Amino acid sequence: MRSDQIKKGIERAPHRSLLKATGVIRTDADFSKPFIGVANSYTDLIPGHVHLHELGRVVKEAIRQAGGVPFEFNTIGVDDGIAMGHIGMRYSLASRELIADSVETVIQAHQLDGLICITNCDKIVPGMLMAAVRLNIPAIFISGGPMKAGVLDSGEKVDLISVFEGVGKRIRNEINDDQLKELENHGCPTCGSCSGMFTANSMNCLLEALGLALPGNGTILAVDPARNELAKQAGKQIVQLVKDDLKPSDILSEAAFENAFALDMAMGGSTNTVLHTLAVAHEAGIAFDLHKINELSEKVPYLCKVSPATPFVHMEDVDAAGGISAILKELSRINGLLNLAQLTVSGKTLGENISTAKIKDEQVIRPIENAYSKTGGLVVLFGNLAPEGGVVKTGAVDPKMMTHEGPARIYESEAEALQGIARQEIKAGDVVVIRYEGPKGGPGMPEMLSPTSAIMGLGLGDKVALITDGRFSGGTRGACIGHVSPEAADRGPIAALQNGDRIRIDIPNRRLDVLIPEKELQKRLNGLPPFEAKIKKGYLARYQQNVTSASKGAILKNPWA
Repeated sequence: MRSDQIKKGIERAPHRSLLKATGVIRTDADFSKPFIGVANSYTDLIPGHVHLHELGRVVKEAIRQAGGVPFEFNTIGVDDGIAMGHIGMRYSLASRELIADSVETVIQAHQLDGLICITNCDKIVPGMLMAAVRLNIPAIFISGGPMKAGVLDSGEKVDLISVFEGVGKRIRNEINDDQLKELENHGCPTCGSCSGMFTANSMNCLLEALGLALPGNGTILAVDPARNELAKQAGKQIVQLVKDDLKPSDILSEAAFENAFALDMAMGGSTNTVLHTLAVAHEAGIAFDLHKINELSEKVPYLCKVSPATPFVHMEDVDAAGGISAILKELSRINGLLNLAQLTVSGKTLGENISTAKIKDEQVIRPIENAYSKTGGLVVLFGNLAPEGGVVKTGAVDPKMMTHEGPARIYESEAEALQGIARQEIKAGDVVVIRYEGPKGGPGMPEMLSPTSAIMGLGLGDKVALITDGRFSGGTRGACIGHVSPEAADRGPIAALQNGDRIRIDIPNRRLDVLIPEKELQKRLNGLPPFEAKIKKGYLARYQQNVTSASKGAILKNPWA
């Protein structure tokens, strides 16, 4: 075992003495058992994580009963909703790298044999996932599960996005202070990751398709007793994975990533899944071409429309309708779409995992014959404004906005855009451009749920498009194109735009273009002043110097690569 490095031989007597002092080692017999790292992301600051200390207790007991020795440690976490709209959001994406590095550090420093990741929200899932793939020791994921949807006194279902959009409605005087307060009080009613198909839940669902989590990981509610049962299964299974020496590299083939993206298309997941899955593929040594996402989107029907694409369906509904296994089982009817022979951490293939699944509610998970659309809910646009691509969640775009041409209304930051929206500068037909908010320019590529929600709240969601080199929350809806690459800070074409330039968005043909001559575009780019960093000290300054383009997953540069 790897852990023999810290527990075997006379020269390791000091190591054993220290391990005994932790209280985790109960008898000398424990030194003959596999040492399992339990990476827990419990924190009081994130509703999706406040209950993870209890989940950790369940997991550790299951590991003990299965014959392993659990060692729990913690990672940091950022709540994107709380960090949004101020300097804190600059740290969100950047925290992904800290989480990956911290998990790698603990596992390598103590030479643990296996890893179980207890995670849930936003950057914590991909951060731990990057670490698990990098370490390539037996690993399994168990999420904290989604929260229930909120319910107003009227019976209307609401969630966090309802609250964000309520701000725009209040600015417009469409609702009053008491109504906004009711949204605030009911939008997030329980612990768990926010109740729609936002980034956290999208990633937790993708883990099932990737094969690194057990069936049910993405949809069983945080407050459902079945979540604890799933945690017990995961704790037991990680010991078996160590015995079988089944590692992420045995599971994560290119076909596994194609399975994950196919699920993403079918359920209209967050645009952030593209960013994070590219980063994980990089750790696995797999170069995943963004054009392949469009190829998959052409093959994959859109089967499951969840908030924010529709306000009435939430993760609890998806779970009751059969969960992710039911979606994958329906997709498996398309010949050659999924690789059903892919191994998973259950010890079975993906095909075996989903063999008995069935759709229990065709209003939530539609059969192929009645799909919302024949193509998937995510695509990548290319063009002279996005040579390396820009991502849009087509499942949340109003049909009238699938093609749009309008004048650019440019803002140099999210804060400036929010001020412009509050002054009601945005007019029907505009293409709002928010730039210098990419991985380097932000820095940290902040999510921008506030401006998109405000635009929706002002009633402009079917009249205005928004493009940015930053990111959107998984809760964003509307004609919002993010990750436009290269970013403005790297002298991408988005930096050359001027107010009034005509921008053409053509989602069906996967195009994003500014309608000016190429020579004029290049002339403007050549005349740009050098990029001036916004932050020049601390972690974000170092991050800014080393982060790569969103089209590469916004990973950090490896000086030796």
